[in-house]
Amino acid sequence: MVGDAPCPSGAVELSRRHPMASWLCAMLHCFGSYILADLLLGEPLVDYFSNNSSILLASAVWYLIFFCPLDLFYKCVCFLPVKLIFVAMKEVVRVRKIAVGIHHAHHHYHHGWFVMIATGWVKGSGVALMSNFEQLLRGVWKPETNEILHMSFPTKASLYGAILFTLQQTRWLPVSKASLIFIFTMFMVSCKVFLMATHSHSSPFDVLEGYVCPVLFGSDWGNDHHHDNHGGSQGGSGPGSSHSALPTKSKEELSEGSRKKKTKKAD
Repeated sequence: MVGDAPCPSGAVELSRRHPMASWLCAMLHCFGSYILADLLLGEPLVDYFSNNSSILLASAVWYLIFFCPLDLFYKCVCFLPVKLIFVAMKEVVRVRKIAVGIHHAHHHYHHGWFVMIATGWVKGSGVALMSNFEQLLRGVWKPETNEILHMSFPTKASLYGAILFTLQQTRWLPVSKASLIFIFTMFMVSCKVFLMATHSHSSPFDVLEGYVCPVLFGSDWGNDHHHDNHGGSQGGSGPGSSHSALPTKSKEELSEGSRKKKTKKAD
């Protein structure tokens, strides 16, 4: 709830006017990945909510974020050095959740590669994938902000990490789980801390995707500006057509002027 970004616009007002909805949104931010994983594996969705200590800790953090006097708690956790520490800790937990989720899915589906990848993915980025449902709790509906359409760096990294851990779990990747967890954790921590420190919204995968995806999915992949330029060229032809229409209009005016002159001479 404190990790990736500051409180969204309207969150403070929501906590004042609708504290129950605000608390439920906070719980989704904290436990959304567990809920989605239980949904995929057919387990009780409220299973994780039986952990009273985790619920109480998350509720205490929610209360301090929104109702601490003078916003002292929020100012402390948003102080950049402190925030970077929390971000690093969050990425460590994210990688562990991906690995544990895939191991758990492998226990139920030994040869279900897609089940393992999906479970590891939602374990690592369940909060982002549930963002539209969380918006409904706040009375907002923005389907264009779907995380599947606009994947953030943690969501993409969780998907790629889930693939790697699935290959390792099924013995197709010749590396130990401990080594893979260490390497992927270092990658996630360094990338996320750097992006947070530089206030960057780009992704380390952008360069690779820029070369690979056009080859696999077509040359127009991600080239929305191409369509804009195409539309602009059509718009550019618009003035040309207006220029071509101008001489026609001037000819009509000339013919009308000559007709008036003839009428005057006839009078």
